[in-house]
Amino acid sequence: MGSAAGGGFPQWNCGCRNCQGLRAGTLRAKQRTQTQVAISDDDQEWFLLNASPDLRLQIERTTVLHARDLRHSPVSGVLVTSADIDHVAGLLSLRELQPFRIYCTRSLRHILREDNSIFGMLNRVAQQVCWNDVNLGEKFPLLTTSGCESGISCETFSVGTKYPQFVAADRAAELNPREASLGLLLTASSDKRLAYFPAVPKIDDSLLEVLDSADLLLFDGTFWSNDELIRIQGSTLTTREMGHVPVGGDKGILRALAGLRCPRKVFVHVNNTNPMLDESGAEFKEIRGAGWELAEDGWQLEL
Repeated sequence: MGSAAGGGFPQWNCGCRNCQGLRAGTLRAKQRTQTQVAISDDDQEWFLLNASPDLRLQIERTTVLHARDLRHSPVSGVLVTSADIDHVAGLLSLRELQPFRIYCTRSLRHILREDNSIFGMLNRVAQQVCWNDVNLGEKFPLLTTSGCESGISCETFSVGTKYPQFVAADRAAELNPREASLGLLLTASSDKRLAYFPAVPKIDDSLLEVLDSADLLLFDGTFWSNDELIRIQGSTLTTREMGHVPVGGDKGILRALAGLRCPRKVFVHVNNTNPMLDESGAEFKEIRGAGWELAEDGWQLEL
């Protein structure tokens, strides 16, 4: 449904080479909204992987998510991998008294439901939103709004320990750091597996083992190089300091994941400054040569 990092592509306040080129029509690239994925085992009951700020527009562009009755939604639930604004702001677009489930860790539920009164709009009436706590490493079924199993099960993995800046330091100290940022491994009734890891600060052997079990991998492609934002806009933080592994370079994703047997590997959450967005450029050709794809808005993938 969406494939860009925060701000989309082009970003509203950015005049970098990529954004200027896309607006002018001189860059061989595609416009992208912020990363959003929807999954289903039967094409009837759908589950969102996070809820992007662009969610309302993305739903309108996705026919299978349109209402089939006067008051209806095929969206049965949302899996939340972090409290980042890019991952939760779209929940407020789902406040129209429509029942659905939210799956997240206890720490993320505390941040959203107890610390931020605005998310109280999701529980204005009884039977509106059902919050389901999930435990790291434990497999659980995704349930429909009526409580039936959807055919999809999920296992969560800790990939980061930093909470967003809007979470006060004293509050963050009370929360489980391993619940701050998650990756998901989703298994369909066919036993096919989707690994969804949109924000990854480091790659280790335990992560490689999880990724190697997937049939489809949607992975963090935010930045190409470690100094990308420093060079382009004078940022004081490197890619790794911002919680991402760069795609290129000797210690980047292409090298680190080169041994994966996963048959299909796709980059999501791509920042507007990333040179691999230019489909005529060397970086795009490098990822394609390494067996990776670059996600586009509106893609439909079947396992």
